Amino acid sequence: MANQALVAWVTGGTGGIGTAICRGLAAAGYQVVAGYRNPDKAAAWLEEQQADGFHNIAMSGVDLSDYSECINGAREITEQHGPIAVLVNCAGITRDGTLKKMSYEQWHEVIDTNLNSVFNTCRSVIEPMLESGYGRIINISSINGRKGQFGQVNYAAAKAGMHGLTMSLAQETATKGITVNTVSPGYIATDMIMKIPEKVREAIRETIPVKRYGTPEEIARLVTFLADKESGFITGANIDINGGQFMG
Repeated sequence: MANQALVAWVTGGTGGIGTAICRGLAAAGYQVVAGYRNPDKAAAWLEEQQADGFHNIAMSGVDLSDYSECINGAREITEQHGPIAVLVNCAGITRDGTLKKMSYEQWHEVIDTNLNSVFNTCRSVIEPMLESGYGRIINISSINGRKGQFGQVNYAAAKAGMHGLTMSLAQETATKGITVNTVSPGYIATDMIMKIPEKVREAIRETIPVKRYGTPEEIARLVTFLADKESGFITGANIDINGGQFMG
């Protein structure tokens, strides 16, 4: 089963980490389908990828919090590009605030986008993967799902829940040629991080044992490794990639 024949669906594909994952998988020969939220941004993003030579990247605009849309979206991807062999759940948002001040909407928007979406997409691809006897599911969690974070009860709960889903689904599919794993990045040098005031950014950097931020490409390298057919003995794992900031 050569990589060239495999389709990879990457949710949140136009974000900082998502872009690197899409490019990494595309460079490895996968047909990549990147999910997006903003149609205007998506068109410009795709044009940029193609200008850089990544002609095996396509787009899919699906509301990940909507179960029916995910089912239909996966069906459309399969019809247009072939069966989905790799699913990378990279979509995520933050709506920070202490629990005392957090609104019901802030809680549910993050849970819907960051956790319910993972059920929706996994449910959308799992039956075809079981039928084919092959699949790779990689869920992008966070260091804050591992250790918690002040002002992020919603985000941390969603990201921790993601790995619970990973471990359970890994057990259900272990004998079926399907692996399910979690990747938990620490602080990565995306646009979101780089917009933080420099003084604050430097203070964060000093808490990281390797004394630097990670790069999106480092996350993409790990995802591409886990997606490979030769990585079939790794399942149910959470792999931390945080410069030593959290070890446990």
